[in-house]
Amino acid sequence: MTRLATLAGLLALVPALSAAAIAQNAPPPSTAPSPAETNPLPTTTVPDTSKSGPDPASPAPQQVPIPRPAQSGAAQTVTPPSSTLPTLVTTPGEPNDVDEVTLPAKPVAILTGSTKWDDARANLRKAFKSIGDTLTKLNLKPAGRPIALFTKTEDDGFQFEAMIPIEAAPAQSPEGGAVKFGSSPSGKALRYRHSGTYEEIDGTYETLTAYLSAKEIPVQDSFLEEYVTDLGEGADDKLDINIYALAK
Repeated sequence: MTRLATLAGLLALVPALSAAAIAQNAPPPSTAPSPAETNPLPTTTVPDTSKSGPDPASPAPQQVPIPRPAQSGAAQTVTPPSSTLPTLVTTPGEPNDVDEVTLPAKPVAILTGSTKWDDARANLRKAFKSIGDTLTKLNLKPAGRPIALFTKTEDDGFQFEAMIPIEAAPAQSPEGGAVKFGSSPSGKALRYRHSGTYEEIDGTYETLTAYLSAKEIPVQDSFLEEYVTDLGEGADDKLDINIYALAK
C-alpha cells in the first residue's frame, strides 16, 4: 500500500493557485450508461392466454432452492455498527464527491507510531486501543471519532499520529506514558469520503489525487483519515472513512 507516497509525488508537481481554485465544484458524475442500459436483460415472453390451464402432458416445474451467499461460499461484507460520537465536520459527505470544509481544532490524545503498509489497519487499531486505555485510566471520555494523521510515507510503510478527540486535555500529561495531548489539525481542507473495505482505499486515493491534479489545487503532503466506523479485524468489513486533504 503506497497510496500516500503516490499522492506526495503527484502533489509536488501541482503549482500554487489562488484560494478560489479550492472552491471549484467536484467533477460532474459520469454520463456513461449503466451496465443495465448497455446490456439489457432479455424481455420476458408474453404468456399464451389461449389455454385455460396447464398442459397436462407437461410435468409440474420443480422448486429449486436459491443458494444463499453462505451456502455458495461467497464472502459476506460486514458493516460495523455506527457510532454516536461526532465527526470533525458534523455535516456528512457524499460518496464520490469532494467538498470544501473547515476543520476545527479539537483537543486530542495523541500516540505516535509507524507501520508497514500491510500491517497498517492492525497497528492503527492497536494505537487507538492504547489511547482508549489511557483515557480510561485518566477518567477521560472520547468526544469524537478516531483520526490518523499521516506525517511521513515511504515505499514500505509510513509514520502516523493516531488521535482521539476529547472534551478537554488534562492539566498534566501522565509521566512516562506514550500518549500525549494536543490539538487536531485545523483550517481549510478538502474532504473525500471512502465507503468500502480498507483494502479498497487505494482506489479512493487515486480518485482524489486525479481530482487535485486536474483542478491544480495545492495541498499539504500530510493527509488525515477519520474513521466514521471502527477499523474492524475483518478484511470484508465495509468502512466509512473521511479523507481530508489539508489546504496549503
